Amino acid sequence: MNLLGIFSQIEKADPEIGEKMDYSRRKMLKTTSVAAAATPMFFAAMVNKAFAAEGCAGDAIAIVKYALTLEYLERDFYRAAQFKAGLLPSGTRPYVVQIAKHEAQHVDLLEGVLGIKPNAMQPKYNMATLNAALADYPTFLTYAQALEDTGVRAYKGQAACLLEEDTATSRTVLAVALRIHSVEARHAAAVRYMRDLRVWPSGGQNGTEPDPKVYMNEDQGTQGGANLVDFFNMQENKMKLYSPDMSTRSVYESFDEALTAEQVLAIAGPFFAAPM
Repeated sequence: MNLLGIFSQIEKADPEIGEKMDYSRRKMLKTTSVAAAATPMFFAAMVNKAFAAEGCAGDAIAIVKYALTLEYLERDFYRAAQFKAGLLPSGTRPYVVQIAKHEAQHVDLLEGVLGIKPNAMQPKYNMATLNAALADYPTFLTYAQALEDTGVRAYKGQAACLLEEDTATSRTVLAVALRIHSVEARHAAAVRYMRDLRVWPSGGQNGTEPDPKVYMNEDQGTQGGANLVDFFNMQENKMKLYSPDMSTRSVYESFDEALTAEQVLAIAGPFFAAPM
């Protein structure tokens, strides 16, 4: 089942959705061969297959501990920047202070989920790596962007794991994770803005980065089995707006890919004195 087939099944379930689509797209969907749904659960099954859990940090509690370790790092990274004399130019401190407060509250929330005392799981850091990341303001922003974009993709990577576990605990953890996930995305956008970059990940638009693994597999032109780059190029060509570079980039920017726990640890690992 590709993306066109999924839209076809949605249209069957909600006849009014056809009126919400433009004529050309409805025509394309209706004239494309699609597989018929075998059961009412077909759509959910295909979504689960497309976003199958992999690279899980463990069960729901292990995932909370994994997320908490990353939140400790982000909180302490911004706090270190906040208190390093001469690092932050005038006018940038409010951004950094606010992000540090958010990360501290994320730590508090995750510690509350685990029922542990404040800083009970506080990790030890590799101070050489941390100090290098705070060497100067541009370097700090480079690492801040990497940590934020990695954090967003880390939460996304564990969402499928929590859905697959499907217990009362995993559902609670998923709700907590989603509350944090969107805020981390806003942090990433804020840091990109501070670097005078586009506020979403895009091929060739990420600036200098400390580790290319941060954007591993980010540039995907195919989503849900459909080649969206070719589709949008075709649509733009029909409207005499053909611009393959723009179409490709806009597709890349419209979707965010997950990172497995192993991929995240490979990126964040150098910050820690011992393995996470």
